[in-house]
Amino acid sequence: MTNEIAHPLVEFPDVSATTELVHISATQSGSVTVTMNRPAKKNAFEEGLISALSEAFDTLAGAEGVRVVFVRGADGTFSAGADLDWMRAAIDRTEADNRADAMELAKMLKKLRDLPALTVALVEGAAFGGGAGLAAACDMAIATADARFSFSEVKLGLLPATISPYVIEAVGPRTARALFATAQVFDAAYAEKIGLVTQTVADVAGLRAAAHAVAAGMVACAPGAVEASKRLVDDVAGRLIDRDLMELTAHRIAAARVGDEGQEGVRAFLERRKPLWAE
Repeated sequence: MTNEIAHPLVEFPDVSATTELVHISATQSGSVTVTMNRPAKKNAFEEGLISALSEAFDTLAGAEGVRVVFVRGADGTFSAGADLDWMRAAIDRTEADNRADAMELAKMLKKLRDLPALTVALVEGAAFGGGAGLAAACDMAIATADARFSFSEVKLGLLPATISPYVIEAVGPRTARALFATAQVFDAAYAEKIGLVTQTVADVAGLRAAAHAVAAGMVACAPGAVEASKRLVDDVAGRLIDRDLMELTAHRIAAARVGDEGQEGVRAFLERRKPLWAE
């Protein structure tokens, strides 16, 4: 059996990803927390925070042993969206400059979406605009009951363009049209109803307990299979169920069965023991 499925120890190839604006913490079991750290600005986005998040996700994409990545905001607020000074500066920029600026946010969100490990947003307080989009870009979102969400861009004469692919995927086109066009503020219960939030908990203690449960559960899941399962969804969603898709899915499961993790996982099950990645 290869080292690819050995018991993980999280190793960061680039510790500079932990900055003043973004903190990264990790456990020996592979649970990583990425914390946006602009509490005085309610963790609002601007060039520095977007760059720091992008660097953090680059680091995590290349790190060994990461099972789950939690994304949260410091001091009880997930993210209030765009920083006011950042928006003020955008008024005087050219369209080309604004396009380049927006691309940095778009690339950061895509890096989060493409992480091989499970990603989970832990939402407290406000998740407005880009903050709600960041939650949508995660595989899961867990929110406290008093969390509030809004896609408020139209009130500024703007639109939620860079976050739209992730929000539309989460809630569907019709709901996205209504939320984008009205800029309504909604609670975690409604966010869960429409699919933006996976689970709603009573309070911060509940948020910690839910995060702990997710992290504990991921120890039993083969890391390579988790990544492959995420990619499977991307490759299958929205496609016609035809011969090509049937061939693709048959190929994926056949490759998994003869792969290191598949062999170890099935043998461990038959032998009534834990697989190596769960020890």
